[in-house]
Amino acid sequence: MGFSPTQSRPGLSVQGEGVRCITRALPDEVPVAFVFDGTTQAVMMATPADIADFAHGFALTEGIVTNLTQIEGFEIAEHGEGIEARFWLRGDWHQALVARRRYMAGPVGCGLCGIDSLAEAVRPVPSVAHAAPSFAAQEIARAAEALGACQPLHDLTRATHAAGFILPGIGLILAREDVGRHNALDKLIGALWRAGIDPSGGAMVMTSRLSVELVQKCAMAGCGVLIAVSAPTAHALRLAEGAGITLAAFARGGGFDLYSHPHRIPHEVPDVA
Repeated sequence: MGFSPTQSRPGLSVQGEGVRCITRALPDEVPVAFVFDGTTQAVMMATPADIADFAHGFALTEGIVTNLTQIEGFEIAEHGEGIEARFWLRGDWHQALVARRRYMAGPVGCGLCGIDSLAEAVRPVPSVAHAAPSFAAQEIARAAEALGACQPLHDLTRATHAAGFILPGIGLILAREDVGRHNALDKLIGALWRAGIDPSGGAMVMTSRLSVELVQKCAMAGCGVLIAVSAPTAHALRLAEGAGITLAAFARGGGFDLYSHPHRIPHEVPDVA
């Protein structure tokens, strides 16, 4: 069958100088079901690309598994309705999953839809204060620009988000795209995990605002630095402060705003007295 991340569709462009026929490449989205030991744990709308990365990143950031040894089998199955990412878990971990099973159904742009209690929305996350990468200010300021050069799907459609991973002194080493910002981050975390790259040694950079679920996912992955081209929400900042995450926002135009745990990005505050 084969789902494609984009579809070419005709339309009309209505401009001041007149109307003309056009064909645009549009990003697609399909239901992706995460199935653990035969039971659907979550269904998310996502761009049908890098599904294995997406599934593994979701499993980690949602706390369903904590390391790859807990996964005994994995496969991807496509149906007319969408895609299933199927996991088989180690016996003891299957029992742990049964004890906390819940169902989620989340549309694009919302990482929390379908949760069954308010406590799940503000669940505690592990501290990543131990994560100790140190970045030059210029590396943070240029992170979003580097990510912008690695977004072929966005270049084609102008309608997707991206998440990237940078290492001190090296720069961007990996990026993933999706119509949903939280999906893009899950795909990136899954790709890092599967490649054996420790997220605690670098920083995540996003093309979106910094919302609560992005901070939660970074904490679950063990990453201590989160960068974005837009603003954090106040709740996301409170969560980052408690989790030991450095938040750098408005990273564009050669600068950025630094909101929490600034020790990972040495800088000088000018004397304005």
